[in-house]
Amino acid sequence: MKEFFGFGGYNRTPEGFMSWQHITFVTSLLVVMTFLAVFFGRKNRNAEEEKKNRVLCIAAILIDAFELFKIVLLCIRHQDALQWRYELPLFMCSIQLITIPLAAFSKGRVKEAALDFVFMFGILGAVMGTYGAGQNYNTFPVLSFDNVVSGITHCISGFSSLYIVIAGMTSMKRENIGISFAIIGSFCVAAYIANVLLPYNYMFLMRGDGTPYDILFNLVNGNPVLYPLFVVLLFMVYIVCFYLVYYFVRSKRAKAK
Repeated sequence: MKEFFGFGGYNRTPEGFMSWQHITFVTSLLVVMTFLAVFFGRKNRNAEEEKKNRVLCIAAILIDAFELFKIVLLCIRHQDALQWRYELPLFMCSIQLITIPLAAFSKGRVKEAALDFVFMFGILGAVMGTYGAGQNYNTFPVLSFDNVVSGITHCISGFSSLYIVIAGMTSMKRENIGISFAIIGSFCVAAYIANVLLPYNYMFLMRGDGTPYDILFNLVNGNPVLYPLFVVLLFMVYIVCFYLVYYFVRSKRAKAK
């Protein structure tokens, strides 16, 4: 257990990014995630909104509970009460620590926008934060506290995304695009300020750190102005493209009927 939680440092050599251990582990997580989302989504598709929402409430509590446990343990492991500064919910995937609870516990337009935001970014975060997490799997053994908790929280985001669409909880109203832009924009500003003050690399706005963001970082030769601007622009383009694809598919289905 001491080795699993990393007290005193890990003695095992990391298996590495895209090793068969990495791929097997994250694929197993995503299979379970997808099965649960399909099972509960289909089960509650015709249920009352309160019953549909109950599943999201549990997901919201679980994702924040795992994250809080991780922060407390890392503060103990590093013997530094200020370690939480490097565990703030200022990564793309960790935005779901706030938006899933908003989707579960808020009402009205805020709830609609939060549901749509989780739908758009939850599954993306699940895939990128598991298969694409080169910074984690090159640093820690696959079956370690750091990677297991990261995998679970990313898959809760993916579960929530799939569940929302399968259970029929999306609205995808055009007027809510501005709220999605505001969520991303405000988090990017907060992340950039934190990066400068700490310093750190929240939202990967400073460098790619072994993730697919390295592709963009290399394209602009690591330019400290262009790189973060393009990262933010990439988020905005993703939102617009997601809406376009969503409405295209919906129109095709309507014509088929």
